[in-house]
Amino acid sequence: MSFPLLTATAALPAIGAIATAAVPAARRTAAKWLALLVSLATLVLAVVVLVRFDPDGDRYQLTESHSWIKDFGVRYELGVDGIAVALIALTALLIPFVILAGWHDADPLETRSSRWRPTQGFFALILGVEAMVIISFEATDVFLFYIFFEAMLIPMYFLIGGFGDRAHAGSDEHAAAQRSYAAVKFLLYNLAGGLIMLAAVIGLYVVAGNFSLQEIAEARANGSLDMATNTERWLFLGFFFAFAVKAPLWPLHTWLPNAMGESTAPVAVLITAVVDKVGTFAMLRFCLQLFPEASKWATPAILVLALISIVYGALLAVGQRDIKRLVAYASISHFGFIIMGIFAMTSQGQSGATLYMVNHGISTAALMLVAGFLITRRGSRLIADYGGVQKVAPVLAGTFLIGSLATLSLPGLAPFVSEFLVLVGTFARYPVIGIIATFGIVLAALYTLVLYQRTMTGPVKPEVSAMPDLKVRELVVVAPLIALLIFLGVYPKPLTDIVNPAVKQTMSDVHKKDPKPDVEAAK
Repeated sequence: MSFPLLTATAALPAIGAIATAAVPAARRTAAKWLALLVSLATLVLAVVVLVRFDPDGDRYQLTESHSWIKDFGVRYELGVDGIAVALIALTALLIPFVILAGWHDADPLETRSSRWRPTQGFFALILGVEAMVIISFEATDVFLFYIFFEAMLIPMYFLIGGFGDRAHAGSDEHAAAQRSYAAVKFLLYNLAGGLIMLAAVIGLYVVAGNFSLQEIAEARANGSLDMATNTERWLFLGFFFAFAVKAPLWPLHTWLPNAMGESTAPVAVLITAVVDKVGTFAMLRFCLQLFPEASKWATPAILVLALISIVYGALLAVGQRDIKRLVAYASISHFGFIIMGIFAMTSQGQSGATLYMVNHGISTAALMLVAGFLITRRGSRLIADYGGVQKVAPVLAGTFLIGSLATLSLPGLAPFVSEFLVLVGTFARYPVIGIIATFGIVLAALYTLVLYQRTMTGPVKPEVSAMPDLKVRELVVVAPLIALLIFLGVYPKPLTDIVNPAVKQTMSDVHKKDPKPDVEAAK
């Protein structure tokens, strides 16, 4: 039997989480190093998956299949396509930076009790989330996917509520109450989506007789499984609702600003750059592949919701006074672009959406982590409490600028390529939607440049006059992310070569072809 590479990639951080949690209370530094080493080893396995994956080979590769709950047709089935491989690599890449950036985030809680091990718990929870996200990208059994899609809510709840942001304007009691509110809201919204999806998963089993994504998709393609139109639409809506909450799509987005605002910066990155990508990924893997006709039926409404997300998120980002909430609303706008690209039903749009998932993860991680370093130094999340930082901490200001420029999709940085493809793909089929969506770019320039101007330029405020610049550990976190933003902005081909064949398969699932250009090419 060949080595179960996909299982190992998900199991390693899970085992690492247990080992980290078991480290004695007095050995918190050892727990940190153990978590970091496990995350680096997981990254190595993810790179092996990336190397062994053949973009021109079978649709699902490195597959594993074992009987699990035989009476209900549930199997332990794993497999990856190009989209999943790219997102597994993104997840494994970001977790070591999340751990390094949060190196001291749980330390102040050590004063509670000699038995209380918050540092161990903090890093164990991060590794637990990584394991569940990776197996969600790998699962090709719908029931298996559902279990981990929901299970990842538990560690995220404790990361938000138990290890929230300390830079809070109110008292400790008020801060704890705000963290608790954000954690509960996150949990309730996502549980509601999960319960509706559970009903749809059961309905799919009643109709198809099994949970295998590949078997159901093949049966739908060859006509041996014929769903009634209304049945398919209801099942699609059940799946899509859960994914739209996770994504998050307007009007199901309101949990995200609270969750990101009350979390530490590394946990905020975990939410929007890693966990939320499961929602948009699942739209491509499950909604379009299992319910192609219902996906086309719902496309106009989804595009309108995505367009609202783009403009609404950007407008609210412009008016924010809190740095973290600004990044959160900017992410809502960016997820609108991703969902718009998915349901534009063009190869450019879906390729752009997949690239956007990866590039948004890198750019948001860079901006949010630098913002976290800034907030830790000043002890405030309010934009008005900063000014003139570039004069006292030029490296911090420079990295903050590059992260901001990536957020507004400046040409030459990675997000530009994805946003351009999404807009081109959308305009080819829905020109009015594409034109209106470009206003999101204008608003992005406004909120990011104003944020930089108010925090980094102008007279040096007394409170930031002694602010230290980035330290070695912080540079190790930020520098590789900035290098990736530049590399993928100039040369995105390695990524497009991986995802484009999978996008073609998805287009085939929904029986869509790219619209022909209105003007023929010159001969």
